[in-house]
Amino acid sequence: MSDVIVAEGLTKYYGRQAVVNALNLRIPAGCVYGLLGRNGAGKSTAIKMLLGLVRPDRGGASLLGEESGTITPETRSRIAYLAEGHPLYRWMSVGQMVRVMRAFHRHWNDAFVAQILDHFELPQRKKIRHLSRGQRAQLALALAMAPDPELLILDDPTIGLDTVVRRDFLESMVQIIQRRGRTILFSSHIMSDVERIADRVGVLVDGVLRVDCPTETFKQTVKKVVVDFGGEPPEFPACAGIVGTRQVGKKLEIITVRWDEEQRRLLEQLRPLGWEVVDLNLEDAFIEYTRGARRPLPVFVGEQEDVESVGA
Repeated sequence: MSDVIVAEGLTKYYGRQAVVNALNLRIPAGCVYGLLGRNGAGKSTAIKMLLGLVRPDRGGASLLGEESGTITPETRSRIAYLAEGHPLYRWMSVGQMVRVMRAFHRHWNDAFVAQILDHFELPQRKKIRHLSRGQRAQLALALAMAPDPELLILDDPTIGLDTVVRRDFLESMVQIIQRRGRTILFSSHIMSDVERIADRVGVLVDGVLRVDCPTETFKQTVKKVVVDFGGEPPEFPACAGIVGTRQVGKKLEIITVRWDEEQRRLLEQLRPLGWEVVDLNLEDAFIEYTRGARRPLPVFVGEQEDVESVGA
């Protein structure tokens, strides 16, 4: 399986701050990849560098086998990009916007666009400025998919949408994913969206890609251990794989990447009354992993069945 997206040492500074720092990433054909991170983590900058819209200070990237900075028009036509906020010409009507976009593409599926506009009840004569935020997102998706791209890149596509519109948008995404061979990279703040459709996730923390593994692996690997001491809990000793610890009432919560025998042995030495290992969903795992631990974050990448810790 070939890699559709490749980044090697991709780095961007704004002033003295590395907004994206030495990003190495490979996304194979057919993968649905969720790029996660808190506000300011570097997601949008990373996406723009991948697309060749922002010049990196170091490193490089390629899409569909071509260097991002010199992608040919022919290859560009095989890529769809939905920018954050779904920017459209608001003075145009829906129909005018469709005709303008059609003029830029050699391949254009009019039947698909008409089907999407009908499904979302978007009148062609209606001005875009009169559309709701959700309707603009739906129109942007229809325009992006009309050329039948091989690669779809979305920057926070559901931000600001209400629950019902988000569900409709995601159902459309699922149908697109099911079309053979499509590769999707998308960033999102809404973990339930990512958990539903992404088969692999990356987590950016302060511009560094700390996680790159299957979605299920990340969920299964990040654990919360709730420990009862019956009184004031002691401090947990330094140990590889520990993301952070905090006191909640008279209990100690330990966030760990891969709960193992070494951590268990250290915990037993503290003589607790008992403990519980709590499984986390994607949202909870993301929050616990990125919430600002006092200890350095473990970095891990993983294949389908395993996670390898490569730092602490």
